[in-house]
Amino acid sequence: MLNKSFDALVIGSGASGSFAAKELTERGLEVLLLEAGPNITEDDFKSIADGPKQAGIQPLARARAALKGQYVQARTIFYSQQLKRFFVNDWQNPYSTPSDAPYLWIRGRQLGGRLHVYGRVLLRWSDYDFKASSRDGHGQDWPISYADLAPYYDRVEDALGLYGNRDGVASLPDGNYIKKPKLTAVEEAFKARVEANWPNRSVVSWRYMPPNPKRVPQPLLAARATGLLTERADAIVRQITTDPVTGKPTGAEFIDRRTKQAETVSAKVVVLCASPIESVRLLLNSKSARHPNGLGNSSGLLGRYFMDHIPSLTYGTVPGVTGWEQDDTLPDDPIYGSTGGVCVTRFENLGRATNSKFLRGFRYEGTIGRHFVDDDQPARFGFMGFGEMLPNPDNRVTLHPWRKDAWGIPIPHIRCAMSRNERELLREQIDAMVEMAEKAGLEVQWSGSPLGLEEKGKGAFPNSSWLSRLIFRLSFKKSMMMGSAVHECGGARMGSDPATSILNAYNQCWDAKNLLVTDASSFPSSGTAGTTLTIMALTVRACEHIANEFKAGRL
Repeated sequence: MLNKSFDALVIGSGASGSFAAKELTERGLEVLLLEAGPNITEDDFKSIADGPKQAGIQPLARARAALKGQYVQARTIFYSQQLKRFFVNDWQNPYSTPSDAPYLWIRGRQLGGRLHVYGRVLLRWSDYDFKASSRDGHGQDWPISYADLAPYYDRVEDALGLYGNRDGVASLPDGNYIKKPKLTAVEEAFKARVEANWPNRSVVSWRYMPPNPKRVPQPLLAARATGLLTERADAIVRQITTDPVTGKPTGAEFIDRRTKQAETVSAKVVVLCASPIESVRLLLNSKSARHPNGLGNSSGLLGRYFMDHIPSLTYGTVPGVTGWEQDDTLPDDPIYGSTGGVCVTRFENLGRATNSKFLRGFRYEGTIGRHFVDDDQPARFGFMGFGEMLPNPDNRVTLHPWRKDAWGIPIPHIRCAMSRNERELLREQIDAMVEMAEKAGLEVQWSGSPLGLEEKGKGAFPNSSWLSRLIFRLSFKKSMMMGSAVHECGGARMGSDPATSILNAYNQCWDAKNLLVTDASSFPSSGTAGTTLTIMALTVRACEHIANEFKAGRL
């Protein structure tokens, strides 16, 4: 089957790749999907007997994972040994960073990518995100608006069956939801107290996708049902091949993950969905006479304006409340446990400047009273903050000049450093969350960010052993650095001018119109909401456009 030429080649099978396969096959194109990691079926999950319970610090589990090759992946704050198989081996997949700007790259290589380990919170962006530059003059606006993407948000939400409420918050547009989620009693109390103390702040339920019992992403199942999808797992793409005369992509060269043998496939359209760092790495490695600095890099901006959310954590207990509250709006999943929580939507610098210390803003998502604890133990809460990082050309992904991975491919070198604006924003982000928690009657034990760890009261994890607490304190900055939000974006940004962007408004490469890049590398700005729903909607919109162009013979 791989000796034929396909209508379209999709590289990557996660948030963007799964929807690219669905959209293109349902529009009649014959599609080849290449995934760098192994295939995944429902049977792969049956060996995970117990779902996640009380996570805690897990120093021994993290140490074992590090010794077996996951010395980076095991540093993620919410590490779960039940799901360790869905993170990469860092010995085989190294990367580098500047010594003064460390970055935590959390990733998974298997069918579905990181969809097996993400939080399933799916939030829409608004024009406070897409058109932020028009308000404060920094960076550049997206070449599309919320109105352009809204119909595609609808289609993705309908396909996935999200839970959520229609809350009427301008900075977080409402979507299409099949069921209303439930807040715990202590989350309801938190919402009431925060909104009473700060009328300009909104506390809403998560908008989220319930755990998928079939485990294989639903869009891939839909693509399979068309009979037009061919899948090849264990295919690590080394470069996108191009026509030496026209410069247009003609397919890809990949290496079999197990045999390390090289193979080549052909396609008329290439859709790159490998995740931001991997996609930029692949484009930079796809050099040719027509593309001497990398495919799509005539502007010289490929890899630049790389971003991630500015992360923070606030954690503690709920005085007077013990145990945990089961959410009965959906069955408890044997792998992922319970789902749901609260979001504090962005409230700074929206219609006007409300905080002159920094540009843009931040938001939070977390849970109160949902963490599994014994019935006689205090209920817990945890909030993660996500601040917007401004686009900076010096933050970029490049190829290391000599280091290579286990398959002989140059590794990425990642620079993602905070500026003064991000540091000012982060301090306010931490202080605001601590203030809200304490005003709501919660007991903060610790808060932290790339700036460090601050303990209060009984300190972090007071019921854990002294050794576990010491390990937590010593390793905190390595776990809570840039990248720990796992919302990386940028590097191949969309725009209205080929001189200042890599892609047009339909995610087409300016330098090669039969190449799409639809993962978060296409983002011109980072926003504050999670990237996943916007990745999916952009992919559906871009693939609808390219399918029409393909059928009309305009490629």
